[in-house]
Amino acid sequence: MTPPYDTRRILVAGAGALGLVFGALLRRAGHVVTLLGRAVHTDAVVTGGVHVEGLWGEHVATGFELATDATQLHDRFDAVLVTVKSYDTRAVGAAVAPFLAPDGVLISLQNGLGNVEALSAAAGASHVLAGRVIFGAEVVAAGRVRVTVYADPVLIGVWRRHEHPLDAAAKAWAERFAAAGIPSAYSDDIEAALWGKVLYNAALNPLGALLGVHYGALGEDANTRAVMDAVIDEAFCVAVAEHVALPWASAAHYRALFYDRLLPSTFRHRPSMLQDLERGHRTEIEAINGEVWKRGTSHGLRTPANELLTRLILARTGMRGGSGV
Repeated sequence: MTPPYDTRRILVAGAGALGLVFGALLRRAGHVVTLLGRAVHTDAVVTGGVHVEGLWGEHVATGFELATDATQLHDRFDAVLVTVKSYDTRAVGAAVAPFLAPDGVLISLQNGLGNVEALSAAAGASHVLAGRVIFGAEVVAAGRVRVTVYADPVLIGVWRRHEHPLDAAAKAWAERFAAAGIPSAYSDDIEAALWGKVLYNAALNPLGALLGVHYGALGEDANTRAVMDAVIDEAFCVAVAEHVALPWASAAHYRALFYDRLLPSTFRHRPSMLQDLERGHRTEIEAINGEVWKRGTSHGLRTPANELLTRLILARTGMRGGSGV
């Protein structure tokens, strides 16, 4: 492993499937990487490193620094990659923000809306970048992760660029990710990109979880397509009300992309919410469909499809013993 010219100290806050992929490939590229996660993963990394398999090839990375709690951290980091579930963002942001280098950045690589705002409250908006991630990975065993689907490059950008000029940092981190083997690019409108992911996730994730099917099955049935169309229509209207400069002229234009390209490229993907329900874990429904519902209400817009899916997932979570709040 030959260190790159601009070797950086990176903390991955959340050593789940996504965090392990980013951490392993950045470590193989020569960066100094600390993994913050549960002992079940960090213990496995101590003995065997991190193994990545699947669509991006076979890779093994070793030489990590490890922590199971933020109190064990001691370095100052050039970047903290936040890969925890959205409901943990506020707490994790507050815990790791003190360990940022003076010019360091927190980079949200998460699902849903509200994460950037929560991290900005912890570290200041001038230290926060947003990432749109639309590849999928799953933990095969402790310390072993598989990249299962890939739809588009990771996009890195500045939330509300006119307020915080971090374009150079966003471009640099996108380049570092790409050099490590994670397809990535800079975006000059990351807010629109994140809303695009919400349109995709809100339609597929909860419906697939409730029905227990992969994404492709949802596109093959007229009834589920009708539900997804309604979810997308509502979310699109809310984004317009939020003054988001979406790259599609209408919800119909987005749906053409959704059904023709995005859904086929992730056809066999099992929803993360389904996996959460199967494990009895809390889901990210509140940051996805719940945010569409909440923001729609604030603009006087009705979002019955998103409201119903939110309520059903919360009810299902509670019935299985997870936390529905």
